[in-house]
Amino acid sequence: MATSAVPAAVDAFLALLRATDGLGEGSTVRVVDGPPTGNLASDSLFVGFQPGAEVAVSITQDFASAGARQRDENFDIACYIEVRAGGTDMAARRRRVFEIFAEVENALRATETAPEAPTLNRTVQWAHLVAGDLLQVQSTDGALAALPFTVRCRARI
Repeated sequence: MATSAVPAAVDAFLALLRATDGLGEGSTVRVVDGPPTGNLASDSLFVGFQPGAEVAVSITQDFASAGARQRDENFDIACYIEVRAGGTDMAARRRRVFEIFAEVENALRATETAPEAPTLNRTVQWAHLVAGDLLQVQSTDGALAALPFTVRCRARI
């Protein structure tokens, strides 16, 4: 019996993102599982990581009903988009961050061709974006725009 839907849901979320036209193979966006391990690409999307945060996924569980045979699990997956480039064109970096964010949001929507998208291939009851913060930095290396955000999921285990 599963004690958590988190491992399967995070794997399914990564697979969903990597299969998305604007994020998958051939895209300029680097989809990363967890924290960075080397040089960052100019456009990066991290799943299970936000700078300065130690938590990749926050989990709560409770009994689903009397009898304690099933549990409801709610969890938040920490995610982070970063777009960097030389020069000082902050507007271009900001637009690009939200283009990538839109790809994530669209990937989590049910469609005729992807009816299981919001359930992360049936690993959860639902998943959706719930919070985000736009960050902007100008440095000697150029403009950087970033968006830490949260994907909230609910599962029955």
